[in-house]
Amino acid sequence: MISKKKNPVLFPLLAILGLSLLVLTITMSYKYWTSSGRSGNPKLAQLEESLQDIRAAMNVDSVRQYHIQKIMTIINRYNSKLPSGKKYEIAEEIFNMSVKYTNIDVDLICAAITHESGGTWEPEIISSAGALGLMQIMPASSIWIAHYEGITWTSPEEVLFNPIYNIRIGCRQLSTFIGLYDLEGGLAAYNGGEKRAAIWLANDKAEGILWTETSNYIPHIMLLYNEYKTLNL
Repeated sequence: MISKKKNPVLFPLLAILGLSLLVLTITMSYKYWTSSGRSGNPKLAQLEESLQDIRAAMNVDSVRQYHIQKIMTIINRYNSKLPSGKKYEIAEEIFNMSVKYTNIDVDLICAAITHESGGTWEPEIISSAGALGLMQIMPASSIWIAHYEGITWTSPEEVLFNPIYNIRIGCRQLSTFIGLYDLEGGLAAYNGGEKRAAIWLANDKAEGILWTETSNYIPHIMLLYNEYKTLNL
C-alpha cells in the first residue's frame, strides 16, 4: 500500500477556504433577509452575529498563518534541508509561545534561535559548554522548567533535542528573564546568568560587568530582531 504524505500547509489553506465559503453563504443569507425587509427578525440577528464571529475567527487565523509562513521563511534561510513538516511544527510552536508569553514575539524568538543555534536552526546542535538544541539550553537549568511545562524528563538529549520541548522551555525562561529585567537585561540574563545581569543593570549598564560574550550577544540579537521585524513576505 502506498502511503500518502500529508502536506502541513495544505490543511490550514483548506480550513481558510472552508471558512470563506461559510462566510459567503451567511453573507448571501444576510443580504436576502435584509433585501426582504425583514428587519427585527431573530433569524437575521442570529445570522449577523454568526457572520461577525466567523470574520473574527478568520482574522485570527490569517494572522496566525502569516506568522507561521514568516517563520518558515526564516528557517529556510538557514536550514532548507529540514523536512517541511518539521519546519511547520517548529513555526507553529514559536507562534504559540508568542501568544502565551506576550513579552516575547515571533521575531524575537526567531532572533534568539538564529543566534543560539549559530545560524543553523539545527535541532540537535550542541555547544562547547554543553548547551543543547535550538535555544541552547543547559540541562541542569531546564529540568525544573520541563516539570512546570508538563514535560517528562527522560534524558537531556531526548528532551532538549526535541525542538518543540526546547522552544517551550527556552521561551518560558526567556520570557521570565525579560519580565524581571526588561529586554536587554533579560537577554543578558539568558546568556550570562541572572546575577551578572542584575549587577549590570544596577550599575546603569556600565561596561566591563558583563562577560564579553554577553556584551556581544545583546546587540547581535537586537540586530536580528530588527531585521526580522521588517521582513515582508
